[in-house]
Amino acid sequence: MDIRQLKAFVAIAESGTFTAGAVRVHVTQAAISMQIRQLENETGAQLFVRAPRRVILTEAGEKLLERAYVILREHDAALEEMAALTGAHKGRLRIGSASAMVSADPLPQILRELKKTHEAVETSVSSGTSEALVQQVLAGELDIAFVSLPVEARGIQTEQLSEDYLVAIASPHHKLANQKVVSAYALAGEKLILGERGGNTRRLIDQFFAQAGVTPKVVMELSRLSAIKRMVEEDMGVGIVPLQSVDEEVKQGRLVRWWIEAAQINWQLGVARLVGGYESPIHLTFLGLCREHFKQPVSTPPRNKTKPKKKAAGG
Repeated sequence: MDIRQLKAFVAIAESGTFTAGAVRVHVTQAAISMQIRQLENETGAQLFVRAPRRVILTEAGEKLLERAYVILREHDAALEEMAALTGAHKGRLRIGSASAMVSADPLPQILRELKKTHEAVETSVSSGTSEALVQQVLAGELDIAFVSLPVEARGIQTEQLSEDYLVAIASPHHKLANQKVVSAYALAGEKLILGERGGNTRRLIDQFFAQAGVTPKVVMELSRLSAIKRMVEEDMGVGIVPLQSVDEEVKQGRLVRWWIEAAQINWQLGVARLVGGYESPIHLTFLGLCREHFKQPVSTPPRNKTKPKKKAAGG
């Protein structure tokens, strides 16, 4: 088997059809079919079952896919090492981001700075929950991902970049808009608009309500922070989001912000990458730029200013 056959095999497995797989690897459908036949002849196993609208991996195909990811990752690492030794600036960087804030700013600025050092770098950016992005890093589909911490996955190393605090937000038209602090019990009685399950931010929120012994009333679960903020602006419910993400809206009077009583919910942003994975000069430059941008000190926790009494915490 050769690298072209494995790339064709992975393309079909991920896209679900021979036609889509051929497009991904820039060959004809006849050519990719021949590559898979050669691969099946060499392995002595059928790799796909042809269904009406898609192909399905056989058990042998699933096993080979696991190996193919490892082989192709090592192949890319070898090429990058050789490029580094010859002083080349070419290479790719596949980035994932679970944070809409990072994708909007500062990631564009960081990538612009990266281009100054590595002019020919090819970059791609995809979004998803922290959990999904970590799985893509493990599968070799991403080189690095911005995720909520902590990450509990073997084979993944993380580095914290910044820390923020989760606060409640509401429309200025909300009946409690003038208050500064809200309790877990009051929040549980509101129509809550939260992020989708699978991310650490949602896990922190669910854990907070569980520890308070209350069951929240969640009316919307949205994948994008911008969508949560817009729904709250329209007074469709109350949200819980990172403090820094709503600075502008609060200043403009489009949202009001409440500290959450008897709670210190820390939201940590970090980068996740493979343990022991090869890190090219491009990867190292990118990490350095990330550290440089996020090195500013964390602001004083809000509870130092509005620390509730212990009696309130007990409810």
